[in-house]
Amino acid sequence: MKKPIFIIAEIGINHNGDMGICKRLIDIASNSGCDAVKFQKRDIDLTYSKEILDSPRESPWGTTQREQKAGLEFDMVQYEEIDRYCKKKNIEWFASAWDTKSQGFLRKFNLSYNKVASAMIVHTELLQLIAEEKKHTFISTGMSTYKNIDKAVAIFEEYNCPYELMHTVSTYPMKDKDANLSMIEVLRSKYKCNVGYSGHEVGLAISYAATALGITSLERHITLSRVMYGSDQPASIEPHGLSKLVGEVRKIELAMGDGKKKILDNEIIISKKLRALLQ
Repeated sequence: MKKPIFIIAEIGINHNGDMGICKRLIDIASNSGCDAVKFQKRDIDLTYSKEILDSPRESPWGTTQREQKAGLEFDMVQYEEIDRYCKKKNIEWFASAWDTKSQGFLRKFNLSYNKVASAMIVHTELLQLIAEEKKHTFISTGMSTYKNIDKAVAIFEEYNCPYELMHTVSTYPMKDKDANLSMIEVLRSKYKCNVGYSGHEVGLAISYAATALGITSLERHITLSRVMYGSDQPASIEPHGLSKLVGEVRKIELAMGDGKKKILDNEIIISKKLRALLQ
């Protein structure tokens, strides 16, 4: 029997550095029936250049990119609280590390999964560090060529690390016409692996379509409100939408069936009535 789609609620940095918001988002994901919540972990000095960090940017934390990006990061104490809270809520959590130091940071927790963000699929050293852990890894493929994906897959194959690719378009929000969901089957056929979908669109229809195309995982950003501060908020799902998404995805999975032609018992009864003169 096919395993249910693994549904990931991407909190990312939509907590805005606030543990209260973070816990509310974990509650929403857990109550909606998601399998896991996911975060993003960065050492900003390893992820961004000094020029970028020193450049101006108005935010609730100050007037530079450094202040804004630092304000969105959680430290060890906060992640320990996330770990405790997710255990209390009986939901898995993991994170995409954007640098090798952050991957080392995540190793201090007993996590079941890893994630390669689309931006980091070309970071060879990071991919090797992740693959050597041999945890099931979700690899997003936005902004990537086949050459990029080939190299990433080769690393995970070399380390014998379980993985699945995720079809992704890295625009926020993504336009419907750019979804290119046909890539799900292309990736599955080319790489002979499971393929998920990480969506950044507005609404739920494209995620439903991806579900019907046989994805094995589904990741969507979540938020308390799309009008909150943050670049990911407009491409995120609000609480009611998340509950609807999970419920409808489970209905679609059930409706897909097993592909074996059969006549149901109730159909036999109806057939006898409608074909009475033909039998």
